[in-house]
Amino acid sequence: MYLARRVGQSLLTVFLTLSAVFVLVRLAPGDPAAAYAGPSATTADLAHIRAQFGLDKPMITQYGIFLRDLVTGDLGTSYSFHSPALQVVLDRMPYTLTLSVAAIIVTVVVGVPLGVWMARRADTSREVGANVLTIAGQSMPDFWTGVMLLTVFAVLIPVLPASGFTSWSGLILPTVTVAILQLALVSRLVRREMTTALASPYITVARSRGVGESALTWRYALGNSGVPLLTAIGTRFAAMLNGVVVVEVVFGWPGVGSLVVRALETRDYPLIQATVLVTATLAILVQLLVDLAYPLLDPRVRLGKAA
Repeated sequence: MYLARRVGQSLLTVFLTLSAVFVLVRLAPGDPAAAYAGPSATTADLAHIRAQFGLDKPMITQYGIFLRDLVTGDLGTSYSFHSPALQVVLDRMPYTLTLSVAAIIVTVVVGVPLGVWMARRADTSREVGANVLTIAGQSMPDFWTGVMLLTVFAVLIPVLPASGFTSWSGLILPTVTVAILQLALVSRLVRREMTTALASPYITVARSRGVGESALTWRYALGNSGVPLLTAIGTRFAAMLNGVVVVEVVFGWPGVGSLVVRALETRDYPLIQATVLVTATLAILVQLLVDLAYPLLDPRVRLGKAA
């Protein structure tokens, strides 16, 4: 019952998101027919293009056609790629997934131990220094971090590719750019949760019974922080699937983010809608998996009774 309810809520969320985007892109300024035809198009050309793509019909009629085709998995033909919009997005999705997975791995591998280290040294000069660095990392915009990394490692010291994905080395700079912000958020969360856990009575009792500091830190305190940590990591990963647009543009990464920018520039409605459908579905699926993993981390959580 819990799973069915969560799946139903997820499908409703995707549907409402897609419907909202359908309306908003049509209310936004700009004529997709003009973007498609170019500056030399005549009035007759624009009228022909609008009729060809059904843009001359009332919005409610367009929405009905959109819902009818959506049921069959047809999201229309991209105006700029002249191919099925859904296929164009799916062809780009592996690049965005690769970047997001690499960034979340770096976030976990670096951010969690850093947060534990900070919690074990709370209120010391070294912890204050590390805290300042994480606040700085959290405050830097993605585009600024990306430009700085490009300037240093692709221009001044040309050891890494500046853009594109011609080799795996091209993954390093965009991954680091995305991960810096995320690991700053995760390490500060781990530090806060671990500091609270290490000061809890059950840790004091366990220590008085001779449990070693390593076990107290990694098994008891960090284990007790599993649910908020999993929530944060799941949320950050879902956000990456939707929010690495700037990084992809800065590094010329051929993922969905750069595709969205092109779709918005050309008012490519089918491509915008297909992008939203795929990224929203993946993000909600990640959140659903996170919810289902709660009972595995915390026995107090029961299906149907979220703690």
